Amino acid sequence: MPIRRLPPETVNRIAAGEVVERPASAIKELVENALDAGATRIEIQADGGGLSRILIADDGHGMAPDQLALAVERHATSKLEPDDAGDVDLLRISTLGFRGEALPSIGSVARLTITSRSPGGDANQITVEGGDQRAIAPAAFPGPHGARVEVRDLFYATPARLKFMKSERSEAMAISDEIKRQAMAHEAVAFTLDLDGRTTLRLPAEHPGDEGRLKRLAALLGRDFEANALLIDQARDNVRLTGYAGLPTYSRGNAAHQYLFVNGRPVKDRLLQGALRGAYADFLARDRHPAAVLFLDIDPLHVDVNVHPAKAEVRFRDPALVRGLIVGALRHALAAAGHRASTTVAADALAGFTPHTGFTRFEGSGVRGESPGGSASGWSGWQAWAAPATANAQIIPGLNEHSARVEPGFDALAPHPSPLAPSDIDHPLGAARAQVHGTYIVAQTRDGIVVVDQHAAHERLVYEKMKAQMAAGSVARQALLTPEVVELDPSEADRVASRADELAELGLIVEAFGAGAVLVRETPALLGDTDVQGLIRDIADDLAEHGAALALSERLAEVCGTMACHGSVRAGRVLSAPEMNALLRQMEATPYSGQCNHGRPTYVELKLGDLEKLFGRR
Repeated sequence: MPIRRLPPETVNRIAAGEVVERPASAIKELVENALDAGATRIEIQADGGGLSRILIADDGHGMAPDQLALAVERHATSKLEPDDAGDVDLLRISTLGFRGEALPSIGSVARLTITSRSPGGDANQITVEGGDQRAIAPAAFPGPHGARVEVRDLFYATPARLKFMKSERSEAMAISDEIKRQAMAHEAVAFTLDLDGRTTLRLPAEHPGDEGRLKRLAALLGRDFEANALLIDQARDNVRLTGYAGLPTYSRGNAAHQYLFVNGRPVKDRLLQGALRGAYADFLARDRHPAAVLFLDIDPLHVDVNVHPAKAEVRFRDPALVRGLIVGALRHALAAAGHRASTTVAADALAGFTPHTGFTRFEGSGVRGESPGGSASGWSGWQAWAAPATANAQIIPGLNEHSARVEPGFDALAPHPSPLAPSDIDHPLGAARAQVHGTYIVAQTRDGIVVVDQHAAHERLVYEKMKAQMAAGSVARQALLTPEVVELDPSEADRVASRADELAELGLIVEAFGAGAVLVRETPALLGDTDVQGLIRDIADDLAEHGAALALSERLAEVCGTMACHGSVRAGRVLSAPEMNALLRQMEATPYSGQCNHGRPTYVELKLGDLEKLFGRR
């Protein structure tokens, strides 16, 4: 079969299959064009999931008539400047678009109309239908400069593509998600989104910078994200990471609330996602995911954005540097947060209270009182205060100076030498007043109360102490009775052997053992009787994908977590008042103590105003 040149229309439709995968893809390309044109206001309309009609209007610098004709030709772009020799450096890309494929690709599969006016010029219009270009004609334009791009009947020229489209609702959701991502990266640009004639998003322009960015994120992700987000701003070797990351106790059930950007471009990159996961590995269970919006700014020469048709993936020249920056910056911010827990913890606790109006008399062990709804449990959701009638009770001095009567459910506590000083309640976590069910510490602050899960809190304290000890010196190792040979792909074996020094710092002694194999002589003592073969293969996979031995470090972290769990104060153990206060002070001084090793909160704080609302005082 002879080789033939494909007709230009066919070439454009093939390109459209790569660039314009669905309506949201077309909108992404058109919005990026508007942003590259310096727009400060972008309006997006989509009908029928974007298949019937798309309209993008902006106030950018627009195009003159001669530029309009070039705009719909393949590989014609204003975003790449050739040098004196006529060569273009594809590694120095500072714009969102650069290939010059979007408009001709859309025009080859839809009915495309572009109306534009450059500053001081007249408005003109060009139309392309299924690849058939019409003559440029004068047109009306509402503003002094900008562009209006209208796309009708997307994929009408390629009916087979329509069969692969999802429902209009699904396509509309994809469009909304794309606009939200673009709006996150450009807080100084106003965005409006109309879907089927209904305005679903209206975002005013914010001041550039951290404050304006957080306001934009709050409008898109909710006030809870704003209240529980930590500012990220770190730089290393001319690479800068900014943005906001949620507290571990503000974790989510999936990774849908993770938004990553490289030089203002939304990306879904495995390296960045892996670094984000690694940064939170000590704080979240495997089925929980952090919420984060992160922006990486890097010299265009050090990142390749031309490795994916939709520019959704990138490749870094030094991936280890990028990963180290992300992990380090996030952990620094989390450490600075100290014992802080998310505001949603208290909100969830308050939501568990159900007030009752019916009261029934009850008696037990000489204690008389009333229980809502005829139950000794009190308020539903607050079971800590309900204990069997036989439970013992004792007051910590200062809890109730005017009455010897104590509600059941308080465990006996060691006598306190003297009433608590008034200054004790000025600590962030307050002063211990009681222990409930041998599990929860109730503390009083200046403006509320704090309930602490003693096991979860002490587990985090022990874990952080173990990590510090491991970081202070070399990890204890255990020699294998018989060195174990692990066979790998030759490239994997070379990769593992080249990191022998790094692995030795983590307690793993390996060396090359011929072609395609490594010899393991010692393993970290913390791992005990471990699967050496599986460990080495996991490390090889991590080195290939992330450039770091995550498997070993994460396994050590898991062992430390398990040991911390077994070595911490157990639920059910009665603590003295000094012990409880010592635990509170240690929590205040220990990073990450607001959550246990699995991401669950270690304490709940209820403000006085919250309590007043519960009892109808406010």
